[in-house]
Amino acid sequence: MARSQGRDTPLDLHESLSQHFRWLVPPHFNMAEVCSRRWAADAATAHATAIIASAPGQPERHHSYAELQASANRLSRALRALGVQRGDRVAIVLPQRFETAVAYMAVMQLGAVGMPLSQLFGPEALQFRLQDSEAVVAIADASTLGAVRGVAGECPDLRHLIAVDDPGLPKVLDWSPLLAAQAPTFELVPTQADDPAVLIYTSGTTGNPKGALIPHRALIGNLTGFVCSQNWFGFDPFDGSVRSLAVFWSPADWAWTGGLMDALLPTLYFGRPIVAFNGRFSPQAAFELMERHGVTHTFLFPTALKAMMKAYPEPRRHFRLGLQAIMSAGEAVGDAVFAYCQQQLGVTVNEMFGQTEINYIVGNCARLYPARPGSMGKCYPGHRVSVIDDEGQECPVGVPGEVAVHRLDRHGDPDPVFFLGYWKNERATQAKYSGDPANSWCRTGDLAVRDADGYLWYQGRADDVFKAAGYRIGPSEIENCLVKHPAVANAAVVPKPDAERGAVVKAYVVLAAGHAGDEALVASLQAHVKGQLAPYEYPKEIEFIDALPMTTTGKVQRRVLRLQEEERARQRA
Repeated sequence: MARSQGRDTPLDLHESLSQHFRWLVPPHFNMAEVCSRRWAADAATAHATAIIASAPGQPERHHSYAELQASANRLSRALRALGVQRGDRVAIVLPQRFETAVAYMAVMQLGAVGMPLSQLFGPEALQFRLQDSEAVVAIADASTLGAVRGVAGECPDLRHLIAVDDPGLPKVLDWSPLLAAQAPTFELVPTQADDPAVLIYTSGTTGNPKGALIPHRALIGNLTGFVCSQNWFGFDPFDGSVRSLAVFWSPADWAWTGGLMDALLPTLYFGRPIVAFNGRFSPQAAFELMERHGVTHTFLFPTALKAMMKAYPEPRRHFRLGLQAIMSAGEAVGDAVFAYCQQQLGVTVNEMFGQTEINYIVGNCARLYPARPGSMGKCYPGHRVSVIDDEGQECPVGVPGEVAVHRLDRHGDPDPVFFLGYWKNERATQAKYSGDPANSWCRTGDLAVRDADGYLWYQGRADDVFKAAGYRIGPSEIENCLVKHPAVANAAVVPKPDAERGAVVKAYVVLAAGHAGDEALVASLQAHVKGQLAPYEYPKEIEFIDALPMTTTGKVQRRVLRLQEEERARQRA
């Protein structure tokens, strides 16, 4: 779907890649066709492993592309028999498992729209999304069925519930007999590249979540970022030949962009196996899983890497690992984790940046251009990314601004990575852009600085950056510094209202095992930060807590802590 020309071999190939890269987006395109059907139709790849299903206490199973496609065909037929039509939303409320991949393939090849919902959602979150999307069918398993049934009565458009591992409840369709009654063949419903494929709701940390409608072509727009962040995913970057085997795994929930668009779909697009681990994340489970399945490529959130670093400072003394690439996103990685990956895991982590609406737009590729510790990287080939001010003008080098992506690439061609818009929310869609609709920047709400070499350096969310005593404070740098201290497992920095200085720097700290939060440690942490950062950046106050508030996608919710500090200030006043 994409073409890159040239075989230059300088130290930094970024400019050459970007200059020669051109998008090739066909008018008709379907994610399920390129992720499953084409591999199943080819005798040479039909029996290759697509999904490695793994769950605690259960035997592991390898499912081929032929098996994936046959099951998807049966489910497509069943959904059609239930009245699901082109464009209808089908809720997929499943963890990582084989049936989840089947559901996505079945819905998308039917021309319907898959709506992933996390198994961590509570009743209110589920009900809002099911109602707002007007989903007509929901597919769940034992871990999510109870919650879905609990709100189904409040969702008038929801006509059917399908249960994997059905417990025999009334008004619930059993997955296994439902599929067994259908033939294993299905004719693909032709879709335009611009047709909707997925509806993913954003985290909704500032009000109701918004549904981002993702077209089939967005997968094409994701591919350069996936290939670069995964160090070419086992292919030779110069002639396209297979350089090594590749097995992918990520703990990222397939209900989110990080799991669906950064892991599941691109792995299947390249016909490689992905591990579906249906269990709780822990550092030990992660290392054991990667060792057992020979995982070569992975996507790990900074919070996961921090936990792994603290639990196993020297992991290769305990586990036999074959990692070739690590991609990370969601928060700033920081140089402590960067050094750990290089020195202890033997891999230079490729930090990436993107959003549900415009995914995989900035990042590193250690195989083809240098990854700089702490940097978000450069724009991936095919994307035109800049740092802009409030008026939509590009900021000079070294001046903070908002990260934004232009609708057109450097050659003037449309970038396929863009979402179609927010579901039933045209005002929010228009507010996402600056300038003329056909020639505009899409704003991310994230702040960064661009250096002279084109690397972006993350400053935080626009609403996370604050001023203290007249100084502009970006929390990520202080948090990264704190995590380098052996007593700190994780940290979040927010402003604490102060009558004289407007605000002071406050840090919430989660302690590593074996450490106690006392006054001596507070003084040690403050001295630690003072010794590495500017004097005005050290936390004037430190509060020890058991866990930081996190989104279901693994991002720290600083806003929750900031509002808590504001409420405390009101009570003191």
